[in-house]
Amino acid sequence: MPDPCDLGCRGVLVTRPKAQAAHLCHLIAAAGGRPIPFPTIDIEPAVDLATPRRLLAEPADLLFFASRNAVEFALPLFPAGRLPSGPRLVAIGKATAEALTAAGRGPDLIPAGRYDSETLLTHPDLQDLRGQRVVIVRGEGGRPLLGVTLRARGAEVRFAEVYRRALPEVDPAGLVADWAAQVQLVTATSGEVLANLLHLVGEAGQGPLLATPLAVVSERTRQEALRLGFVRVELADQADDEALLLALCRLAEAAPRLGADESRHSPDPEG
Repeated sequence: MPDPCDLGCRGVLVTRPKAQAAHLCHLIAAAGGRPIPFPTIDIEPAVDLATPRRLLAEPADLLFFASRNAVEFALPLFPAGRLPSGPRLVAIGKATAEALTAAGRGPDLIPAGRYDSETLLTHPDLQDLRGQRVVIVRGEGGRPLLGVTLRARGAEVRFAEVYRRALPEVDPAGLVADWAAQVQLVTATSGEVLANLLHLVGEAGQGPLLATPLAVVSERTRQEALRLGFVRVELADQADDEALLLALCRLAEAAPRLGADESRHSPDPEG
């Protein structure tokens, strides 16, 4: 993609899980920013894998994948470690669709517009599901909206919870102590990320964090950020890294430019 803006050496806190942060870090660096990887969620296999393994071996009409993690953690649980050929595959987001394609079968249904559950549920093929068996592949304790709505439309819904989210063990003391010089922009992809981030930076870091411009990927997360006290929140047009970068660009354009003495060497995006 063409350079969307010059982030002007601003430090951008990247809160994605460690294994999923490299692409966004690369985009930020290419736009002249300083990516600061700071994972707020660890992704681990679910404690109980026997139940999802059984559900994924049973016949279904529709398989919904709630995230890229859902695809990656479910794949080894399918018979022969392959996506089934029978059910229609549904991806909630772009990254999820790409993960399904990489696993051997692209999705049959994706949202038309924003990549979220609300948009997906407007798809014409999902309005009348009487007699349909649906399996939603997700992490433990996912949002209830999808399941509740599909049941209301007549589907028999089961949940294959194949992974869980955990709070990472990190030491934020150095970052918090030098926050103003290091961090000028923050990203968040969910309300859970926001909650974990506030917890991880501790009482000393919460004031500086809330005063730092924040880019998010959903209206739900934007509302949660405002409720928590973030002063400036920018909503990305889509829930992908490229759109998140453009949201960071809009925040950067509205903020004072850093002086040369305020820049710092960027951490390794892979670190």
